[in-house]
Amino acid sequence: METRIPLLSIEEEQLLFGPHDRNVKQVSRRFKVRFSSRGGTLRMQGPDEVVPVLAGRVEELLEQIRNGKEFTPTEIANNLFGRDGNGFDGNGNGNGQNNAHDRNGAQGGLSSVLLSRGSRGGDGLPSARTQTQQVYLDLLAEKELVFSAGPAGTGKTFLAVAAAVRALRDGKVQRLVLTRPAVEAGEHLGFLPGDLEDKVDPYLRPLYDALNDLLSPSAARRMKDLDMIEVAPLAFMRGRTLNDSFVILDEAQNATKGQMKMFLTRLGERTHSVVTGDISQTDLPRGRSGLQDAMRRLRGMESVGMVEFRSEDVQRSSLVQRIVEAYGDDD
Repeated sequence: METRIPLLSIEEEQLLFGPHDRNVKQVSRRFKVRFSSRGGTLRMQGPDEVVPVLAGRVEELLEQIRNGKEFTPTEIANNLFGRDGNGFDGNGNGNGQNNAHDRNGAQGGLSSVLLSRGSRGGDGLPSARTQTQQVYLDLLAEKELVFSAGPAGTGKTFLAVAAAVRALRDGKVQRLVLTRPAVEAGEHLGFLPGDLEDKVDPYLRPLYDALNDLLSPSAARRMKDLDMIEVAPLAFMRGRTLNDSFVILDEAQNATKGQMKMFLTRLGERTHSVVTGDISQTDLPRGRSGLQDAMRRLRGMESVGMVEFRSEDVQRSSLVQRIVEAYGDDD
């Protein structure tokens, strides 16, 4: 049996392998499991009854390391081999109380390791600060499709990304798909330097910022490399069917009616979707916003939830809240 676990740094590899690769040599000699690392991925090959248990121990160690816990080389070895130094019984199971925990750890999988932060609350992810935000989070947990509209700074995108990370971590979906329209506000993509990816990156930067804050830049990059996270312009969604995904369409006020219909008909089986935007800041001609049109058409439909934020829900800063209120009359 073979399993692979991504490593986020050379320091993680060095900690696991031990001084002069001592841990790796002992594991190979004692459990007949071969450790190797290449391209930022730890590979474990060995008996079917042993590899899952060791993988669970490695993932648990990595989770604690990424949450800031420091280990001595001896503590690393004890966690890998079992507290009593034997590690497994004759059937390849973990000894003593470690057995059940190791089995659960082995089932945690790739996403549980990459998504562990533990910096905000019970599950390490942000919670609601206003009543409307709580309604929003409840809808995200209950509905297949959620629309959220309102001014900047109310947490529309950030909470949606947090819900997506939670769903991925809990195994409800297999990947995150984040998209937004690449609408030109007085500038043209063709005039920007670089290839296509360089040209569209500025439009997608707010989504990367949310991911980096909720995870970490290294974890977000690793998940993107493993195709667990996809960030792309809305135009790239055409012709696709998105299954087992959590899909977020951000800045949807800049999607046309045709683009919105195209996006909504991409949603496949076991997929959850969130559409966010601020209708007052559309760069499209008045009356052509696909967000406003979709909310009118789909309001009251089963499995569709909608929430509208107000200026009192702004959490970015008190100044932003006052600015939103100052522009409110014009909107």
